[in-house]
Amino acid sequence: MHDIRAIRENPEAFDRVMRRRGLDGIAAEVLAIDEARRARIMAAETALADRNAASKDVGAAKARGDTAEFERLRALVAEKKDEIARLEAEAKEQDDRLTEFLMGLPNAPLDEVPDGEDEHDNVEIRRWGTPRNSGFKPKEHFEIAGAAKGLDFETAAKLSGARFVVLKGAVARIHRALAQFMLDIHTAENGLTEMATPVLVRDEAMYGTNQLPKFAEDSYRTTNGWWLIPTSEVTLTNTVAGDILDEASLPIRMTAHTLCFRSEAGSAGKDTAGMLRQHQFEKVEMVSITHPDRSLEEHARMTRCAEGILERLGLPYRTVVLCTGDMGFGARKTHDIEVWLPGQNTYREISSVSVCGDFQARRMNARFRPEGGGKPEFVHTLNGSGLAVGRTLIAVLENGQQEDGSVTLPEALVPWLGGKSRLTPAGDLV
Repeated sequence: MHDIRAIRENPEAFDRVMRRRGLDGIAAEVLAIDEARRARIMAAETALADRNAASKDVGAAKARGDTAEFERLRALVAEKKDEIARLEAEAKEQDDRLTEFLMGLPNAPLDEVPDGEDEHDNVEIRRWGTPRNSGFKPKEHFEIAGAAKGLDFETAAKLSGARFVVLKGAVARIHRALAQFMLDIHTAENGLTEMATPVLVRDEAMYGTNQLPKFAEDSYRTTNGWWLIPTSEVTLTNTVAGDILDEASLPIRMTAHTLCFRSEAGSAGKDTAGMLRQHQFEKVEMVSITHPDRSLEEHARMTRCAEGILERLGLPYRTVVLCTGDMGFGARKTHDIEVWLPGQNTYREISSVSVCGDFQARRMNARFRPEGGGKPEFVHTLNGSGLAVGRTLIAVLENGQQEDGSVTLPEALVPWLGGKSRLTPAGDLV
């Protein structure tokens, strides 16, 4: 959420950054609500002062026997009491309106983020690995003989409907091994603390990481008011909600492997084949809580953590900086990492790593106490996939596929598979 004081002090600067997000004239709308709120607060304070003064004079009028003045002042006190209640209610209404309006505005992009309208305006910053020339036409993951045996879309549709899959046998084991591989690398080598968090959260947690109010339709809500998390960014980031941390405790680096749930509202017709876009999926998430001066450095570090997983698995990828039109609502800057999928003959997103600045911290009221003293300051938050497990499975299957329908698995994954290194055309792990 944005700082109303900063908007008051420099509305032109706020309008400039919001225009980069496709919004115009926003500062005037914000300040009009803010002015209405402040006017009612000031009027309530004036009415309170009038009531207090009249209350003092009531006793004096009674003492000197001035019945007419006594009655007038007593009526004035009652009138001011009603006026104060009305003005305070109106101020609360405007305050709620201002909060709702500010919560609906996207984060301000950093100056270095490229302007643009959509993914076509993103800027590639590096590539790693070279897609292999297999000598045959690569298939998509669900078409590979060895993998198809373990991808049961029909049973999933019977159980849950479209955009679900039942993983079986060797494919389920590879999927599990990938998640364990990622967690072990992130905890043992990248310095992240493993967490096991709930997948059901309250409204406050969804507001804190900007899923609400704007993206309610993208998530699932239970009948008793809990939300199913779209990613463990929600739970990991909110572990510091309402806290005042010691500066020495920063950065806090966390990772979690969880189920994730997304309604995929607005994605009708996109990626309906296979398991690329599902309502239920698994991710290994990374979250960092940092000092404001070091958040960009942490962003680069987190990006390297995600890239390192792909490099260990031998999966070609490219990293891009998202433009203003393609960047997520809560991000100030985002790196998308896109893995090569030979079955689609293209790169597809497998991780987004974003620095959010104090945007989420303001919503959560998450602060730190400077070591040298002074007022608590808002922390900076970052999040990124490390990686999406299902999409990594797709990449492993497609990049390792052989002409006979078997799949050669990444050497780095073999220790997590009990020494197995190949998926046969019959779907067996050997």
